[in-house]
Amino acid sequence: MSRIFITGSTDGLGLAAARTLMKEGHDVVLHARSLERASALAEISPTALGIVIGDLASATETRSIAEQVNAIGRMDAVIHNAGIYLERSRGETPEGHAKTLAVNVLAPYLLTAWITRPDRLVYLSSGMHRSGNSALDDIDWKKRPWNASQAYSESKLYIATLAAAIARHWPEVLSNAVDPGWVPTKMGGAGAPDDLEMGHLTQTWLAASEDEAAKVSGGYWYHRQRREAAAEVGDAGFQDGLVEKLAGLTGVRLFAEHG
Repeated sequence: MSRIFITGSTDGLGLAAARTLMKEGHDVVLHARSLERASALAEISPTALGIVIGDLASATETRSIAEQVNAIGRMDAVIHNAGIYLERSRGETPEGHAKTLAVNVLAPYLLTAWITRPDRLVYLSSGMHRSGNSALDDIDWKKRPWNASQAYSESKLYIATLAAAIARHWPEVLSNAVDPGWVPTKMGGAGAPDDLEMGHLTQTWLAASEDEAAKVSGGYWYHRQRREAAAEVGDAGFQDGLVEKLAGLTGVRLFAEHG
């Protein structure tokens, strides 16, 4: 059985993934933004391997999350599930970044750098990534007027691209992006038309299954089927440009060959 860490596992797809993996007998490390949010996990926390606490909008707290996970032990897989959707304004994190970028992109980037490298990485993207702007000059929304939907779309383009870049640079790691669909979670809304169960079963399958079909890397997945991602996702130049940008914003380099 595997050890698996899931970010944003207090509700929605993250909680559903945690329940599924625990039912299958895996050791799951849960994550909550705060102690208050962790109380939502009272039902499953007694059988979890552990719970880590920290706000992904803060680089300092993100570092603490990684340290808490590493203290538990090496994970076999990490599911980067946490995300925020339509923020009314750019907001500002303690480091001065747009909140959507910080939670949806910078935090998983930093956790990838700081958590002891697992065998498998799964990143949650969205079909909306296809509407993302491929220009990288203002990914932190310091020049453009704020557009919540565009910022979300771009964050999901970046995270799918990061997953592909990791697959290319770390061939020993299985790294994939998942579009869970428009599912009826707190984020997606009660009227969302997609299948909530299939929304989380793809990431649990990629994280833990011994099926040969799941033991691949560099894929973009929807309901356990590989799909074609936006052209930028597979473009090595765009991947490297994005990773350089993220390194500049965070002060943390992911790939040693970049210096």
